[in-house]
Amino acid sequence: MENQTEAAAAERQPQQNPQPQQPLKTKFCKHCGAQIPEDAVLCTACGRQVEELKGAAAQPSIIINNENTNQNTLGAAQAGRRRSKWVALALCFFLGVIGAHKFYEGRTGMGVLYLFTLGLFGIGVLIDFIALLFKPNPYYV
Repeated sequence: MENQTEAAAAERQPQQNPQPQQPLKTKFCKHCGAQIPEDAVLCTACGRQVEELKGAAAQPSIIINNENTNQNTLGAAQAGRRRSKWVALALCFFLGVIGAHKFYEGRTGMGVLYLFTLGLFGIGVLIDFIALLFKPNPYYV
């Protein structure tokens, strides 16, 4: 009886012709090592490009020539006139109210302003004295 039911079930189901499936050709991703289809351009596991795009224009070769032969010995800050910190500090301390340190630096306009305002009422002399203390020796104006 069991044979009859199996036979009846076999008749009801359509016969499928099992076609032999060809093995899928694969390759390995050079970034993550996952097995991917042979014609894949992007890795299905990590998403990175594993092959060059077909039909894409060849990228031009990029040549960078860096032939900078700059021979500057002085920086941009040192392009001015060289002044001694200690001379400017002494002029500021003793003759700051008449602007002697400004004249020494070559800033004639500020020197005249200090001369007529007595060193910007003493506040300018104090600020200049503190600023001169922290300048390097020599400094450039």
